[in-house]
Amino acid sequence: MSRINPIATESAAGTARELLGGVQKKLGMTPNMMATMAHSAAVLDAYLKFSGALGAGVLPAETREQIALTVGEANGCRYCLSAHSAIGKMVGLTQDQILDARCAKASDAKTAAILKLASLLVEKRGLVSDDDIAAARDAGVNDAEIAEVVANTSLNLFTNYFNHVADPEIDFPLAGTLPSSSSSEACGCHDDSCSAA
Repeated sequence: MSRINPIATESAAGTARELLGGVQKKLGMTPNMMATMAHSAAVLDAYLKFSGALGAGVLPAETREQIALTVGEANGCRYCLSAHSAIGKMVGLTQDQILDARCAKASDAKTAAILKLASLLVEKRGLVSDDDIAAARDAGVNDAEIAEVVANTSLNLFTNYFNHVADPEIDFPLAGTLPSSSSSEACGCHDDSCSAA
């Protein structure tokens, strides 16, 4: 059961109602996470503006969804894993790419470096090393992309933590848990070089 109940659009007041109406119009639904954020119009507005701004950045939608899956898995956020697995499919990710991203892996070297950096940001609480940044740069990740990896990781930390606190009902197809073994199959990778993060 949710700790904080979502607010129906028709029950919301003022700015929160306008924001929820905009979400409904854009997505054709109002996800429970956003309806729960609407208890504070400032929180919902901040989330929508942050997400919207990053949507106009240099990282493509597929990569942003992969980062969301990497961060969601690292934080054990079932709501976000379910939401971003569904959205990932909508933007063109395959099931294998979705599973790989949950382990901070990708077949493309540059994307893999981006996901590794996102994973390290979570693991090290942002205190990544010079070598961590050099590894990303060596894979072709430029400074604008590094900045957006930090921002997208931060956005997903916010939603992960919000969902841990509020515990909204998951209103997307439920993402399964990864097997607990460290085999290549456990993290959805398809070669021997992959192990579960």
